[in-house]
Amino acid sequence: MPSEPSLRRTAGHKPALAAFSAAAAAWVFVLVALGAFTTTIGAGMAFPDWPLSNGSLNPSGWLTNLAMFAEHSHRLSAMTMGLLTAALAAWLWLAESRAWLRRLSYYALGLVVAQGVVGGLRVLFNRVQVEALATSLGRLFAMLHACLAQAFACVLIAIAVSCSRAWISRPVPVGRGAQRAGTLCCAVLFVQLAVAAVMRHSFAGLAITSFPFSTPQGGLLPAAWDFGVAIHFAHRVMACLVALSILAFSVALWRDAGAPATMKVGSLALVGLVTLQITLGAAIILTMRSVMVTTLHVLVGALTLVTAFWLAWLAHRDQIEGRGTP
Repeated sequence: MPSEPSLRRTAGHKPALAAFSAAAAAWVFVLVALGAFTTTIGAGMAFPDWPLSNGSLNPSGWLTNLAMFAEHSHRLSAMTMGLLTAALAAWLWLAESRAWLRRLSYYALGLVVAQGVVGGLRVLFNRVQVEALATSLGRLFAMLHACLAQAFACVLIAIAVSCSRAWISRPVPVGRGAQRAGTLCCAVLFVQLAVAAVMRHSFAGLAITSFPFSTPQGGLLPAAWDFGVAIHFAHRVMACLVALSILAFSVALWRDAGAPATMKVGSLALVGLVTLQITLGAAIILTMRSVMVTTLHVLVGALTLVTAFWLAWLAHRDQIEGRGTP
């Protein structure tokens, strides 16, 4: 391996690297979809061991048993994600002159390793009860696992966008108002997805069984409260805040003279995604948590966060590049 000063790091667009970073970013949604499906059908503990599955990389019967197939496919896709992230970090270290982008790839690598370890701890500590919280230590790790997945997806999207031709060749003079709206939108979305992770792993997805009201009689507030009802109600309140923050971000981009057409069209896609997400949330209640609808709800939630993050990252493009030191 050559020493760092002798590496031929260059500036400018690298088509092969850009394509690979985009492929790695796309793969994260395969991982999210498989994880969502696994959790929805309750297959997270199909294998009681980790990192192997029943002591094997190819456990007997996993292709014919749905629960085993879901969990082992999720593990294999996670392993693939780790290899893609490691390869991306190595490629950027060898070829990329922007130091901040190389560091971002190291963060991605750290996140994917942490994500794998936390996923393993979720399995290994599933039987350890946390009496004060009326749950297991494994369930708490599952909540953290879900949150890390969202952060990891955002970092991969940031790398892919930063490797694109448009990012490198075209400044984006977006104003401070749109930038602040984008940052706030991403923060609200991440909080919502964290609340959703707690709700899912607390089995509170149907704690309130009417929609859009909280009682069959049309009450805005639930008639009785416990933790499951409270976290479910918080998820609904946060959905309203998410919708408002996305609308504000979209309006800010459309009113910003420096925002390119790509970002304005992207903001419309973001509004469409949150509309679809709210519709799917309602469908979960109406179908009593259909597996397909619930899995799609999780996937669209991740897509919504990543789309908002993509737009916010683009809005900060000039500041990000201005801080970069080759």
